[in-house]
Amino acid sequence: MVAGEASADLHGSNLVKAIKALDPGIVFWGIGGERMEEAGVKILFSSSDMAVVGLTEVLSKVRTVFRASRSLKSILKTRHPDLLILLDYPDFNLHIARIANRFRVPVLYYISPQVWAWRRGRVKKIARRVDRMAVILPFEKAFYGREGVNVDYVGHPLLDVMPSALDGDRVRGQWGISQGDVVLGLVPGSRREEVGNLLPAMVNCADILAQQLPGLRCLLPQAPTIDSGFLHPFLQDCSVDIQVVRGRMHEVLAASDVALVTSGTATLEAAIVGAPMVITYRMSPFSYWVAKRVVKVSHIGLVNLVAGEEIVPELIQGEVEPRRLAQEALRLLQDGDTRRKMVEKLAKIRGVLGRGGASRKTARIALEMMQGCRS
Repeated sequence: MVAGEASADLHGSNLVKAIKALDPGIVFWGIGGERMEEAGVKILFSSSDMAVVGLTEVLSKVRTVFRASRSLKSILKTRHPDLLILLDYPDFNLHIARIANRFRVPVLYYISPQVWAWRRGRVKKIARRVDRMAVILPFEKAFYGREGVNVDYVGHPLLDVMPSALDGDRVRGQWGISQGDVVLGLVPGSRREEVGNLLPAMVNCADILAQQLPGLRCLLPQAPTIDSGFLHPFLQDCSVDIQVVRGRMHEVLAASDVALVTSGTATLEAAIVGAPMVITYRMSPFSYWVAKRVVKVSHIGLVNLVAGEEIVPELIQGEVEPRRLAQEALRLLQDGDTRRKMVEKLAKIRGVLGRGGASRKTARIALEMMQGCRS
Protein backbone atom coordinates (compact mmCIF):
# COMPACT_ATOMS: atom_id res chain seq x y z
CA MET A 1 0.00 0.00 0.00
CA VAL A 2 1.15 3.52 -0.77
CA ALA A 3 -0.40 6.51 1.04
CA GLY A 4 1.63 9.67 0.65
CA GLU A 5 -0.61 12.08 2.59
CA ALA A 6 -2.10 12.31 6.10
CA SER A 7 -5.70 11.90 4.93
CA ALA A 8 -4.72 8.91 2.81
CA ASP A 9 -3.02 7.40 5.89
CA LEU A 10 -6.34 7.63 7.76
CA HIS A 11 -8.37 6.06 4.97
CA GLY A 12 -5.66 3.51 4.29
CA SER A 13 -5.71 2.39 7.91
CA ASN A 14 -9.47 1.89 7.81
CA LEU A 15 -9.14 -0.08 4.59
CA VAL A 16 -6.52 -2.32 6.21
CA LYS A 17 -8.89 -2.98 9.13
CA ALA A 18 -11.74 -3.77 6.73
CA ILE A 19 -9.58 -6.19 4.72
CA LYS A 20 -8.33 -7.90 7.88
CA ALA A 21 -11.93 -8.33 9.03
CA LEU A 22 -12.49 -10.38 5.88
CA ASP A 23 -9.14 -12.18 5.92
CA PRO A 24 -6.98 -11.77 9.07
CA GLY A 25 -4.04 -13.57 7.45
CA ILE A 26 -3.20 -10.86 4.94
CA VAL A 27 0.15 -9.12 5.48
CA PHE A 28 0.67 -5.45 4.54
CA TRP A 29 3.81 -3.50 3.59
CA GLY A 30 4.18 0.01 2.26
CA ILE A 31 4.28 3.76 2.72
CA GLY A 32 2.00 5.44 5.24
CA GLY A 33 1.76 7.09 8.63
CA GLU A 34 1.03 6.33 12.26
CA ARG A 35 -2.52 5.15 11.65
CA MET A 36 -1.55 2.59 9.00
CA GLU A 37 1.26 1.35 11.23
CA GLU A 38 -1.19 0.95 14.12
CA ALA A 39 -3.51 -0.97 11.78
CA GLY A 40 -0.72 -3.47 11.11
CA VAL A 41 1.14 -2.18 8.05
CA LYS A 42 4.92 -2.57 8.07
CA ILE A 43 5.88 1.02 7.21
CA LEU A 44 8.91 1.35 4.95
CA PHE A 45 8.78 5.15 4.59
CA SER A 46 6.67 7.68 6.44
CA SER A 47 4.08 9.61 4.44
CA SER A 48 5.02 12.77 6.35
CA ASP A 49 8.50 12.59 4.77
CA MET A 50 7.05 12.39 1.27
CA ALA A 51 4.13 14.84 1.27
CA VAL A 52 4.75 17.95 -0.83
CA VAL A 53 2.82 20.96 -2.11
CA GLY A 54 3.58 22.27 -5.60
CA LEU A 55 6.57 21.86 -7.88
CA THR A 56 9.33 23.76 -6.11
CA GLU A 57 8.66 21.93 -2.85
CA VAL A 58 9.43 18.58 -4.48
CA LEU A 59 13.16 19.33 -4.53
CA SER A 60 13.57 18.92 -0.77
CA LYS A 61 12.05 15.44 -0.91
CA VAL A 62 13.75 14.05 -4.03
CA ARG A 63 16.19 11.79 -2.18
CA THR A 64 13.48 10.25 0.03
CA VAL A 65 11.13 9.73 -2.92
CA PHE A 66 13.89 8.05 -4.93
CA ARG A 67 14.77 5.71 -2.06
CA ALA A 68 11.11 4.84 -1.55
CA SER A 69 10.65 4.07 -5.24
CA ARG A 70 13.71 1.81 -5.26
CA SER A 71 12.52 -0.03 -2.14
CA LEU A 72 9.03 -0.65 -3.52
CA LYS A 73 10.46 -1.84 -6.82
CA SER A 74 12.54 -4.42 -4.95
CA ILE A 75 9.48 -5.67 -3.04
CA LEU A 76 7.33 -5.89 -6.17
CA LYS A 77 10.06 -7.85 -7.95
CA THR A 78 11.23 -10.22 -5.22
CA ARG A 79 8.16 -10.71 -3.02
CA HIS A 80 5.58 -10.41 -5.80
CA PRO A 81 2.61 -9.36 -3.60
CA ASP A 82 -0.94 -10.40 -4.46
CA LEU A 83 -2.05 -6.78 -4.78
CA LEU A 84 -0.74 -3.22 -4.85
CA ILE A 85 -3.13 -0.63 -3.37
CA LEU A 86 -2.48 3.02 -4.21
CA LEU A 87 -4.09 5.98 -2.47
CA ASP A 88 -4.04 9.38 -4.25
CA TYR A 89 -0.42 10.77 -4.52
CA PRO A 90 -0.56 10.52 -8.34
CA ASP A 91 2.90 11.16 -9.79
CA PHE A 92 4.67 8.72 -7.49
CA ASN A 93 1.85 6.18 -7.49
CA LEU A 94 1.45 6.04 -11.26
CA HIS A 95 5.20 5.42 -11.51
CA ILE A 96 4.89 2.55 -9.00
CA ALA A 97 1.86 1.22 -10.92
CA ARG A 98 4.01 0.96 -14.05
CA ILE A 99 6.60 -1.05 -12.13
CA ALA A 100 3.86 -3.31 -10.76
CA ASN A 101 2.63 -3.95 -14.31
CA ARG A 102 6.12 -5.04 -15.29
CA PHE A 103 6.10 -7.69 -12.57
CA ARG A 104 2.43 -8.64 -13.14
CA VAL A 105 1.21 -7.40 -9.76
CA PRO A 106 -2.46 -6.29 -9.96
CA VAL A 107 -3.15 -2.66 -9.04
CA LEU A 108 -6.12 -1.20 -7.17
CA TYR A 109 -6.31 2.60 -7.01
CA TYR A 110 -8.38 3.80 -4.04
CA ILE A 111 -9.08 7.54 -3.74
CA SER A 112 -8.52 8.92 -7.20
CA PRO A 113 -5.89 11.51 -8.00
CA GLN A 114 -7.57 14.70 -9.17
CA VAL A 115 -6.85 14.14 -12.85
CA TRP A 116 -10.25 15.64 -13.63
CA ALA A 117 -8.87 18.95 -12.34
CA TRP A 118 -5.49 19.10 -14.05
CA ARG A 119 -3.24 17.05 -16.33
CA ARG A 120 -6.17 15.07 -17.64
CA GLY A 121 -3.82 13.17 -19.91
CA ARG A 122 -2.87 11.07 -16.88
CA VAL A 123 -6.21 9.26 -17.16
CA LYS A 124 -4.75 7.36 -20.12
CA LYS A 125 -1.86 6.22 -17.90
CA ILE A 126 -4.38 5.12 -15.30
CA ALA A 127 -6.32 3.14 -17.90
CA ARG A 128 -3.11 1.35 -18.93
CA ARG A 129 -1.58 0.78 -15.50
CA VAL A 130 -4.49 0.34 -13.06
CA ASP A 131 -6.61 -2.79 -13.05
CA ARG A 132 -9.45 -1.33 -11.00
CA MET A 133 -10.38 1.96 -9.36
CA ALA A 134 -12.50 2.64 -6.27
CA VAL A 135 -13.51 6.31 -6.41
CA ILE A 136 -14.99 8.41 -3.60
CA LEU A 137 -16.58 11.40 -5.33
CA PRO A 138 -19.83 10.92 -7.25
CA PHE A 139 -18.75 12.61 -10.50
CA GLU A 140 -15.55 10.53 -10.75
CA LYS A 141 -17.29 7.32 -11.83
CA ALA A 142 -18.65 8.89 -15.02
CA PHE A 143 -15.33 10.61 -15.71
CA TYR A 144 -13.33 7.38 -15.56
CA GLY A 145 -16.07 5.33 -17.18
CA ARG A 146 -15.84 7.49 -20.31
CA GLU A 147 -12.15 6.58 -20.51
CA GLY A 148 -12.78 2.84 -20.29
CA VAL A 149 -11.38 2.44 -16.76
CA ASN A 150 -12.82 -0.37 -14.62
CA VAL A 151 -14.25 1.85 -11.87
CA ASP A 152 -16.49 1.48 -8.80
CA TYR A 153 -18.02 4.35 -6.81
CA VAL A 154 -17.79 3.37 -3.13
CA GLY A 155 -18.82 6.66 -1.47
CA HIS A 156 -16.64 8.89 0.66
CA PRO A 157 -14.65 7.20 3.48
CA LEU A 158 -15.11 10.28 5.69
CA LEU A 159 -18.61 9.03 6.43
CA ASP A 160 -17.05 5.94 8.01
CA VAL A 161 -14.83 7.88 10.41
CA MET A 162 -16.95 10.88 11.33
CA PRO A 163 -19.65 10.65 14.00
CA SER A 164 -23.18 10.78 12.61
CA ALA A 165 -23.85 13.77 14.86
CA LEU A 166 -21.54 16.07 16.78
CA ASP A 167 -22.83 18.33 19.54
CA GLY A 168 -20.84 21.55 19.25
CA ASP A 169 -22.09 22.83 22.61
CA ARG A 170 -20.93 19.65 24.35
CA VAL A 171 -17.49 19.92 22.72
CA ARG A 172 -17.22 23.55 23.83
CA GLY A 173 -18.08 22.54 27.37
CA GLN A 174 -15.36 19.88 27.39
CA TRP A 175 -12.79 22.49 26.37
CA GLY A 176 -13.98 25.15 28.82
CA ILE A 177 -15.51 27.42 26.21
CA SER A 178 -18.58 29.42 27.24
CA GLN A 179 -21.65 29.16 25.03
CA GLY A 180 -21.56 32.91 24.40
CA ASP A 181 -17.97 32.95 23.16
CA VAL A 182 -17.25 33.28 19.43
CA VAL A 183 -15.03 30.42 18.27
CA LEU A 184 -12.76 30.64 15.24
CA GLY A 185 -11.36 27.38 13.86
CA LEU A 186 -7.92 27.53 12.23
CA VAL A 187 -7.31 24.57 9.91
CA PRO A 188 -3.98 25.19 8.13
CA GLY A 189 -3.52 21.69 6.70
CA SER A 190 -1.54 18.54 7.33
CA ARG A 191 1.66 19.36 5.41
CA ARG A 192 4.46 21.60 6.63
CA GLU A 193 4.42 23.64 3.43
CA GLU A 194 0.70 24.30 3.79
CA VAL A 195 1.04 25.32 7.42
CA GLY A 196 3.95 27.63 6.63
CA ASN A 197 2.08 29.25 3.75
CA LEU A 198 -1.28 29.70 5.48
CA LEU A 199 -1.02 29.76 9.27
CA PRO A 200 0.64 33.20 9.58
CA ALA A 201 -2.24 34.85 7.72
CA MET A 202 -4.77 32.89 9.80
CA VAL A 203 -3.12 33.97 13.05
CA ASN A 204 -3.04 37.61 11.97
CA CYS A 205 -6.68 37.32 10.99
CA ALA A 206 -7.44 36.13 14.53
CA ASP A 207 -5.67 39.21 15.91
CA ILE A 208 -7.86 41.47 13.73
CA LEU A 209 -11.08 39.69 14.69
CA ALA A 210 -10.22 39.86 18.40
CA GLN A 211 -10.31 43.66 18.19
CA GLN A 212 -13.95 43.49 17.11
CA LEU A 213 -14.98 40.36 19.00
CA PRO A 214 -13.85 40.55 22.65
CA GLY A 215 -13.40 37.11 24.15
CA LEU A 216 -12.73 35.46 20.79
CA ARG A 217 -11.54 31.86 21.20
CA CYS A 218 -9.43 30.07 18.61
CA LEU A 219 -9.05 26.34 18.09
CA LEU A 220 -6.34 24.76 15.95
CA PRO A 221 -6.40 21.00 15.22
CA GLN A 222 -2.80 19.78 15.00
CA ALA A 223 -2.40 17.18 12.28
CA PRO A 224 -0.45 14.04 13.25
CA THR A 225 2.09 14.91 10.53
CA ILE A 226 2.91 18.27 12.19
CA ASP A 227 4.98 18.45 15.38
CA SER A 228 4.42 21.03 18.12
CA GLY A 229 7.86 22.54 17.68
CA PHE A 230 7.02 23.46 14.10
CA LEU A 231 3.75 25.15 15.12
CA HIS A 232 5.05 27.15 18.09
CA PRO A 233 6.89 29.96 16.23
CA PHE A 234 3.73 30.82 14.29
CA LEU A 235 1.67 31.20 17.46
CA GLN A 236 3.99 32.81 20.01
CA ASP A 237 3.34 36.45 19.06
CA CYS A 238 -0.43 36.16 18.66
CA SER A 239 -2.48 38.35 21.03
CA VAL A 240 -5.30 35.77 21.04
CA ASP A 241 -5.10 32.53 22.99
CA ILE A 242 -5.02 29.80 20.34
CA GLN A 243 -5.87 26.41 21.82
CA VAL A 244 -3.99 23.68 19.95
CA VAL A 245 -5.76 20.33 19.94
CA ARG A 246 -3.91 17.20 18.84
CA GLY A 247 -6.07 15.71 16.10
CA ARG A 248 -9.83 15.93 16.84
CA MET A 249 -10.45 17.90 13.65
CA HIS A 250 -14.14 17.05 13.64
CA GLU A 251 -14.71 18.31 17.18
CA VAL A 252 -12.89 21.56 16.36
CA LEU A 253 -15.10 22.12 13.33
CA ALA A 254 -18.27 21.30 15.27
CA ALA A 255 -17.32 23.79 17.99
CA SER A 256 -16.42 26.59 15.56
CA ASP A 257 -18.76 29.42 14.66
CA VAL A 258 -16.66 29.88 11.55
CA ALA A 259 -13.51 28.13 10.31
CA LEU A 260 -10.62 29.09 8.03
CA VAL A 261 -9.98 25.85 6.17
CA THR A 262 -7.18 24.85 3.81
CA SER A 263 -8.48 23.58 0.48
CA GLY A 264 -8.64 19.79 0.46
CA THR A 265 -10.43 17.01 2.32
CA ALA A 266 -10.92 19.24 5.35
CA THR A 267 -13.51 21.26 3.42
CA LEU A 268 -15.65 18.13 3.12
CA GLU A 269 -15.18 17.41 6.82
CA ALA A 270 -16.42 20.91 7.61
CA ALA A 271 -19.38 20.42 5.28
CA ILE A 272 -20.35 17.15 6.95
CA VAL A 273 -20.48 18.75 10.40
CA GLY A 274 -22.14 21.87 8.97
CA ALA A 275 -19.40 24.33 9.91
CA PRO A 276 -19.52 27.68 8.06
CA MET A 277 -16.11 28.22 6.50
CA VAL A 278 -13.77 30.21 4.30
CA ILE A 279 -11.52 28.14 2.01
CA THR A 280 -7.89 29.24 1.71
CA TYR A 281 -4.93 28.09 -0.35
CA ARG A 282 -1.47 29.41 -1.18
CA MET A 283 1.61 27.81 -2.75
CA SER A 284 4.93 29.01 -4.10
CA PRO A 285 4.65 31.69 -6.84
CA PHE A 286 6.11 29.36 -9.48
CA SER A 287 3.82 26.46 -8.54
CA TYR A 288 0.84 28.81 -8.69
CA TRP A 289 1.93 30.17 -12.08
CA VAL A 290 2.01 26.63 -13.45
CA ALA A 291 -1.25 25.63 -11.76
CA LYS A 292 -3.15 28.56 -13.29
CA ARG A 293 -2.24 27.25 -16.71
CA VAL A 294 -3.11 23.61 -16.22
CA VAL A 295 -5.99 23.43 -13.72
CA LYS A 296 -9.28 22.94 -15.55
CA VAL A 297 -11.92 23.31 -12.81
CA SER A 298 -14.03 26.30 -11.85
CA HIS A 299 -13.40 25.91 -8.08
CA ILE A 300 -10.51 24.67 -5.96
CA GLY A 301 -12.56 23.60 -2.92
CA LEU A 302 -13.82 20.03 -2.96
CA VAL A 303 -17.00 21.14 -1.22
CA ASN A 304 -17.73 23.55 -4.09
CA LEU A 305 -16.83 20.95 -6.72
CA VAL A 306 -19.20 18.40 -5.20
CA ALA A 307 -21.94 21.04 -4.89
CA GLY A 308 -21.43 22.15 -8.49
CA GLU A 309 -21.42 25.79 -7.40
CA GLU A 310 -19.52 28.12 -5.08
CA ILE A 311 -21.29 27.76 -1.75
CA VAL A 312 -18.12 28.61 0.22
CA PRO A 313 -15.86 31.61 -0.56
CA GLU A 314 -12.39 30.72 -1.83
CA LEU A 315 -9.38 32.92 -1.14
CA ILE A 316 -6.37 31.90 -3.22
CA GLN A 317 -2.73 32.99 -3.28
CA GLY A 318 -2.58 36.80 -2.91
CA GLU A 319 -6.13 36.86 -1.56
CA VAL A 320 -4.93 34.98 1.52
CA GLU A 321 -4.46 38.21 3.40
CA PRO A 322 -5.41 38.71 7.08
CA ARG A 323 -7.86 41.56 6.55
CA ARG A 324 -9.58 39.76 3.68
CA LEU A 325 -9.87 36.60 5.78
CA ALA A 326 -11.30 38.63 8.64
CA GLN A 327 -13.79 40.32 6.31
CA GLU A 328 -15.14 36.98 5.04
CA ALA A 329 -15.24 35.48 8.55
CA LEU A 330 -17.14 38.49 9.92
CA ARG A 331 -19.67 38.25 7.10
CA LEU A 332 -20.46 34.69 8.15
CA LEU A 333 -20.63 35.68 11.81
CA GLN A 334 -22.77 38.79 11.38
CA ASP A 335 -24.88 38.26 8.26
CA GLY A 336 -27.53 35.77 9.36
CA ASP A 337 -28.97 35.24 5.88
CA THR A 338 -25.58 34.46 4.32
CA ARG A 339 -24.76 32.08 7.15
CA ARG A 340 -28.13 30.29 6.95
CA LYS A 341 -27.88 29.76 3.18
CA MET A 342 -24.38 28.29 3.49
CA VAL A 343 -25.39 25.92 6.30
CA GLU A 344 -28.42 24.73 4.29
CA LYS A 345 -26.29 23.98 1.24
CA LEU A 346 -23.61 22.28 3.31
CA ALA A 347 -26.29 19.98 4.74
CA LYS A 348 -26.99 18.68 1.23
CA ILE A 349 -23.36 17.72 0.66
CA ARG A 350 -23.48 14.85 3.16
CA GLY A 351 -26.23 13.09 1.21
CA VAL A 352 -24.32 13.48 -2.05
CA LEU A 353 -21.24 11.77 -0.58
CA GLY A 354 -23.01 8.42 -0.12
CA ARG A 355 -24.21 6.40 2.83
CA GLY A 356 -20.93 5.19 4.25
CA GLY A 357 -19.24 1.81 3.98
CA ALA A 358 -16.49 2.92 1.57
CA SER A 359 -13.78 0.95 3.41
CA ARG A 360 -15.90 -2.19 3.51
CA LYS A 361 -16.81 -1.97 -0.20
CA THR A 362 -13.21 -1.36 -1.22
CA ALA A 363 -12.03 -4.24 0.99
CA ARG A 364 -14.32 -6.61 -0.91
CA ILE A 365 -12.90 -5.36 -4.21
CA ALA A 366 -9.37 -5.93 -2.88
CA LEU A 367 -10.21 -9.47 -1.79
CA GLU A 368 -11.71 -10.25 -5.19
CA MET A 369 -8.55 -9.06 -6.90
CA MET A 370 -6.27 -11.03 -4.57
CA GLN A 371 -8.32 -14.18 -4.99
CA GLY A 372 -8.14 -13.74 -8.75
CA CYS A 373 -4.37 -13.39 -8.52
CA ARG A 374 -4.06 -16.60 -6.53
CA SER A 375 -6.36 -18.69 -8.73
